[in-house]
Amino acid sequence: MKTQFQIGAGLGLKSNHYQDALDCTAQGLWFEVHPENYMVGGGPRLAWLEAIGSRHPLSLHGVSLSLAADCAPDAEHLKRLKLLADCIQPALISEHLAWSTWRGQYHPDLLPFPRTSEALRRITDNIQRTQEALGRRIAIENPTHYVHLDGHDYSELDFLTELTERTGCGLLLDVNNVHISAHNLGFDAAAYLDDFPAVAIMEIHLAGHAPDPGNSTLLIDTHDAPIAADVWSLYERLIERVGGRPTLIERDDHIPAFDVLLAERDRAQALLNREQQPRIREAI
Repeated sequence: MKTQFQIGAGLGLKSNHYQDALDCTAQGLWFEVHPENYMVGGGPRLAWLEAIGSRHPLSLHGVSLSLAADCAPDAEHLKRLKLLADCIQPALISEHLAWSTWRGQYHPDLLPFPRTSEALRRITDNIQRTQEALGRRIAIENPTHYVHLDGHDYSELDFLTELTERTGCGLLLDVNNVHISAHNLGFDAAAYLDDFPAVAIMEIHLAGHAPDPGNSTLLIDTHDAPIAADVWSLYERLIERVGGRPTLIERDDHIPAFDVLLAERDRAQALLNREQQPRIREAI
């Protein structure tokens, strides 16, 4: 039986940080990986993941199930994902509310779609297929938006709520995505977070962003910089309302030394610890 861990604030696991991750003893620390990088039959990469999983909780954050596509998730992909999940026993599994495949072609991006009744039925079916194949509940991440799309039947929050009610899935709330989308589309990020369905939040993501080099008025979800002050403020506002939830610091480019990322992660952990104290006293 695997050891039960406390899950607080975590980091995306990078190969050049394997030894640091294995050795770190920070309270509540956990690590997230993209399962597509570890869906193999063996080898050193999987061996490292298993070793780190023996010391820290792990999370699988998929980027290629294409749940919003007009077809079911690839059965072979789901089979390999289940093998990995059964091997490492992740604390969390998540995917994006987006599509990336079309007529057998894979597009290396997380693409948007109109939130129609037809899309809701299709994505509901794809989430159910995924959860049944894995034998686990998954969390769905709110997308980042760059342009207005026409043809929506639902607001984003209503769409996400419907998905949770129809499938029993949870939600991964990416606060950076909310900030970027609010800036790009012109809505109130704080109001969005205030209305987000708290009971369904299984995980929170924080990350950095940057202006589009070709259009300085557009923000891009780059994951290549420290978390911005506005995103920290939104995160603090969120956990004051919903309480502490497993929180991940994402960094996928311009990756600094492990101790630099750990310091950013420690800031999130401190906020989680601060939020937890009043709740503990109220429960006594």
